[in-house]
Amino acid sequence: MDSIRTIQLKESILQNNDADAEKLRAELDEAGVYYVNVMSAPGSGKTTLLVALTKALKDKVKIGVMEADIDGDVDAYTVREAGAEAIQLHTGGMCHLDADMSRQGFKEFATNADMVFLENIGNLVCPAEFDTGAHLKMVLLALPEGDDKPLKYSLMFSVADVVVLTKCDTAKYFDFDVEKCKQYIARVNKSAKVFEVSARTGDGIAELAKYLMQNYSEWKEGVK
Repeated sequence: MDSIRTIQLKESILQNNDADAEKLRAELDEAGVYYVNVMSAPGSGKTTLLVALTKALKDKVKIGVMEADIDGDVDAYTVREAGAEAIQLHTGGMCHLDADMSRQGFKEFATNADMVFLENIGNLVCPAEFDTGAHLKMVLLALPEGDDKPLKYSLMFSVADVVVLTKCDTAKYFDFDVEKCKQYIARVNKSAKVFEVSARTGDGIAELAKYLMQNYSEWKEGVK
């Protein structure tokens, strides 16, 4: 088995990350790469969802995944087995990625993917504060975490373009009110699209994949 490329990231010293993120987005537009930043708490099912999405999308677009972790490379191998080109980003203890770190990761892909997912560090605070240069911000919330997270971590949900409720097959085991959660999300972010999925059973994956393809197609048309 070929080894996974691992990049040791150094913290960006740029004072204006937002400007650098805009520059990276323009570079990705020119290269024809659509970038999705996936954020959530630890254990919400990011990797499992990315495996399911890779399988659903890989026959339509070439998928790349950047796996950000403090250490280890298990997740990168997992998504590569599903059909994505994967690289591992080691953050050295940092709780977020920024645009410069994203750029370091993009340099390591063997070929340009059409759609690249960043599995950001598992954290509901820091990643929300840093623009990675992504075209789309996806926030995951697993049912076992509780339906009040959008109020407790309002910044994270306020920056989301799409919120994915994961592990919905566990609904009968947890006191999670889906409709109340959607109301909480709307309270902090009226424009966020909400999906309910179970990567284990496959429920909702096709709808989410269709949404991503629609956004990708609209973006691609816009950058021609």
